[in-house]
Amino acid sequence: MATSIRSTAPYTYSVNTLQQDIEKLANFFVDHPRLVVLTGAGISAPSGIPTYRDRHGAWQHRSPIQEQAFLIDEQTRRRYWARSWYGWPLIRDALPNPAHHALASLEAQGRIELLITQNVDSLHQRAGSRNVLDLHGAVGRVRCLTCGAIHCRESIQEQLAGDNVWPTPAGHQPRPDGDMETPDALLDHLVLPLCPLCGGDLKPDVVFFGGSVPRENVASCHEALARADALLAIGSSLMVFSGFRFCRLAAELGKPVALINPGVTRADALACFKLSSLAGPLLTGTLNYLHKDTMRRPSAPGSPS
Repeated sequence: MATSIRSTAPYTYSVNTLQQDIEKLANFFVDHPRLVVLTGAGISAPSGIPTYRDRHGAWQHRSPIQEQAFLIDEQTRRRYWARSWYGWPLIRDALPNPAHHALASLEAQGRIELLITQNVDSLHQRAGSRNVLDLHGAVGRVRCLTCGAIHCRESIQEQLAGDNVWPTPAGHQPRPDGDMETPDALLDHLVLPLCPLCGGDLKPDVVFFGGSVPRENVASCHEALARADALLAIGSSLMVFSGFRFCRLAAELGKPVALINPGVTRADALACFKLSSLAGPLLTGTLNYLHKDTMRRPSAPGSPS
């Protein structure tokens, strides 16, 4: 087991909560060199993408699109694509924030076995993370329900723009999955986007509520947890079972679970600790703390100075 980082210099001032959290998280990384990281909507909130739930875990929006309804009901598909036309630019134009960049740097240092994200915004990949599993898919991809072809979401935006008239939205705010509330009257004349290759119906390449995460993705997460030393969950209330199951599995395997979230989570009782600091400053500070500690360590005998 690696030696933990412990501060020995006397403090001449009162250490604030953020600094305490940075040191606690840095020690967690050192004591558990291979982490599985699980992220939720909270990590993307500073990038301007709304979260699903409040600090108490309560849902903040109207009922979401259900998987089965989308597949069998044309009006549900109309509602989704109308809302998505207005909301997609928020996801398209969002930029990774310091939390995403810090995780990419921690992965580059070999500290992250796998990054599992419940988000569909692909901001981890855009920040430079490579070993990412999109648990619920990616809204930037669109799949044909007939031939299975994958299309770029922006090309479907252009199709929607060319086939429909879009009035200016009346004060509605975007939602977490890249959609926005729209008047029901808009749906009556909406021309649905169709696959450019076969004319089939299209679906964003995501798992809607009520759908199932592909078994191979769940298996990959289980395998990574078996290899890892611990699990770190960031920015998720874990109220949805698809993410919570990995906290429960880690606990069953005897692997510590740590949480970064300012509000209530479903896994609070499973965690060895929970930190309430904002993920961006906390992860950036932890990255810097780990770097400074590496620079402070004496060189091994015979190694170049």
